[in-house]
Order: sequence, then structure tokens, then C-alpha cells
Amino acid sequence: MTTFNSFYKTVGGGEGNKCLYPTRLDPYGKGCYYNCSYCYAKQLLDFRNLWNPHDVGIAPIEKIKKTIEKIPPNSVVRLGGMTDCFQPIEKEIKNSYNTIKYLNEKNIHYLIVTKSSLISSDEYLEVLDKKLAHIQISLATNNNGILYKTDNAEPFEIRKNTIEKLYENNYDVSLRLAPFIYKKSDYDIINDINVDKCLVEFLRVKPSMKKYLGDIIDFSQYTIKEGGYRHLSLDTKKSVLSHLNFKELSVCDDVQEHYDYFKENFNFNKNDCCNLKK
Repeated sequence: MTTFNSFYKTVGGGEGNKCLYPTRLDPYGKGCYYNCSYCYAKQLLDFRNLWNPHDVGIAPIEKIKKTIEKIPPNSVVRLGGMTDCFQPIEKEIKNSYNTIKYLNEKNIHYLIVTKSSLISSDEYLEVLDKKLAHIQISLATNNNGILYKTDNAEPFEIRKNTIEKLYENNYDVSLRLAPFIYKKSDYDIINDINVDKCLVEFLRVKPSMKKYLGDIIDFSQYTIKEGGYRHLSLDTKKSVLSHLNFKELSVCDDVQEHYDYFKENFNFNKNDCCNLKK
């Protein structure tokens, strides 16, 4: 097993300025079993030969605890900002479980983004503090045929059940459509997920993604250039969002003009696109 020491970081620059929760704590790193075709961490690390989905790095739990000691109470950290903190290795190592226990002790909020149903198992429901835990279940589409090509993770029905179980047990949970492959999705099926909150993040395109997603995504639609990526137009994004029907709908966006628009005119909580309940 590989040791992962770069597990704590506060993101700066344009991304950090837009995000209310730019500090991430990664119990695992340098690779992820799910190995998603559109993963931004994969894009950043793969070309430097630092990404290995079959040899995931494990952050030393004692170092994680020492880092948590320095975080002020009532802060919010992202768990799994670069890799899924509930990927299969968690069943064996339990780094995320032990990190959560320590965050609970220190009264620090944690934002978890995952594709895994493990988070809704009885073992984890017992440790997740409803006052501190904020959970986003990530889903690109309801189309399992597409998910099998892009996400080495669980199918739509299992993720849907995970969201609904957490919601019915009164956890602060959101559906995270990220990156939303909207042309391959059935809006009626997505809207039928029993949850109040939905956060949408549209795909940011790098040229290298075409070899993985060329038969799934129409890249000609991504005409806006900003931040080293290509993006959909604002009008296209607004059209897609008009088909979603959730009580609390928000958009996470990197394009400055689009970010400003959604913040002022669309997001349920304009000061927090993640819309955490605190």
C-alpha cells in the first residue's frame, strides 16, 4: 500500500474564491477505484504518472488527527475532494470512518461527496453526526449504460436508494448532478428522487477527455473558453436547469459570468451554492 501525505489543502485562486468551502481533507489520494472518465483529479495527475486506481494512497490517520487538532471548531472541511473517501478500500482501512469520529469530537463540519452506498450502511449512520455531516451523492446521469462507461461505481438505482435512505433519516443530503450528462438523462426519473436538495455542476472540458467521452458527449456545444477549460453557454445551462424540479436547486460553476448569474438569480442560497444546513 502507498502512503499519501498531501491530504490537506486549501484551494486558492479563482476556484477557491468562488467556493465557500475550499479546504479539503483526503483520507485517500493519488488514485481512486472509481477512475471516472471525467475526473478532474485524474486529469491533473495522470499525465504526471501520479494516478493509479489500483494502488490508492492512504493518508496516515495519526497525521490526519494532528491536522484536525489545528482546525477551528465549526469550520467546514471537504472529505474526498480529490478522490472518493468511500471507495471500496474504505471497507478495509476505515480511514474515513476514523477521520469522521475525530471531526465529531472536535465539532468540525464535514462535506462528503461520494458515489458509494457504504455511507448509508448502519455502521456509518451510527458515526455520522447529523449536526456536522453534509452529504452529496454524486451522479452524472440516470442512464446505467453511460455510467458503466464513465463511472466504475454503483448503478443509478443504488445511488438513488442511498440518497433517499439518508434523506428519510434526516441527514443533510443532496443529489449532486456532477458533471451532469443531461442529453443522456431522463429528467422525469431524476426528478422522482426523494430529496429536497439538488446541486448541478456542468462538465468542464479538457481536450484529453475526448478519448474517454467522445462517443458520449457532443463537445461542439462547449464553446466558452475560461480557466483552461471549455464550457457550455449560459443559455444552454439555463435551458437544462428548467427541466429539474427540486425544492432547493443550486449550481456550482467556474465561469465567472455564469457564477455571478446563478448566485444572484438562481441558487437557493446565493451565499452558498452547496446549500449546507448549519
